[in-house]
Amino acid sequence: MLDLELDRVLHALADPTRRSMVERISAATALSATGLAEPMDISLAAVVQHLKILEECGVIRTEKIGRIRSCRLQPEALSLVASWMHERRRLWELKFDRLGELLADDPADESESS
Repeated sequence: MLDLELDRVLHALADPTRRSMVERISAATALSATGLAEPMDISLAAVVQHLKILEECGVIRTEKIGRIRSCRLQPEALSLVASWMHERRRLWELKFDRLGELLADDPADESESS
């Protein structure tokens, strides 16, 4: 189940327009869909479609009051990605540490210095 959630979040964040939207939403307490569309060269309908994808994967939450749809960041979804990346980094660092140990113990280095 976690893999499916992670896949959805990574898919949503793979699009540069959606990443830009997430950055703008995270810089504000809440932002309207119209406010998100203003600086972008896409229609309000396209913005709403992007918001739907971000909301379905849990990156944002939208709320419609009257005619205004406001968007808020849901950091839990981003922490899922951060945890996954942290684990990958930890594993690679362990591999590089082991490689460093192997290179430090290389007998070829000792015979060349004699």
